[in-house]
Amino acid sequence: MNLLQMTARIIDRFLEPKTAHAHCDIPCGIYDPHYAQLAAHTVVRMTQLIEQKKEDAHAVARYAKTKEEHAELCKQEIRIIWGDYFKPEHIQKYPQLHEMTYNIMKAASKARQEVSMQAAEELLESVNRFAEIFWETKGVRTYRAKAPYPTEREIAVPQLK
Repeated sequence: MNLLQMTARIIDRFLEPKTAHAHCDIPCGIYDPHYAQLAAHTVVRMTQLIEQKKEDAHAVARYAKTKEEHAELCKQEIRIIWGDYFKPEHIQKYPQLHEMTYNIMKAASKARQEVSMQAAEELLESVNRFAEIFWETKGVRTYRAKAPYPTEREIAVPQLK
């Protein structure tokens, strides 16, 4: 044990360290559902490509792997916002948040397990609605726009002006 460690232990004996509290693991204050939305669009796009390239086993395997990875990424991003960002006052105002998050987890799992455009689109729609609520809690209006991706589906976008 070096001198610095010994000094810190002695100080800790006399001055009890205070507990720090934060609403998340790292209180950065930076949250954005964009990655979840992008991941959901990727699930839609990979499903489109799988349906188009059924005869090319190599391509289908790569698309399926990417689809599964992005479905999991979508779940991870939603879990982080749900667990670290949303506070009790948000749940009071939006009581559907817990069920919505649960349904996104289930939709992402279904989109991951199946080649189903319906499942992929349900995931994207649920994530877009989640994003709208997220931005509402920050007092930011949103609008739906055609995403600039080959999915040709909508994305919920914060109105920054």
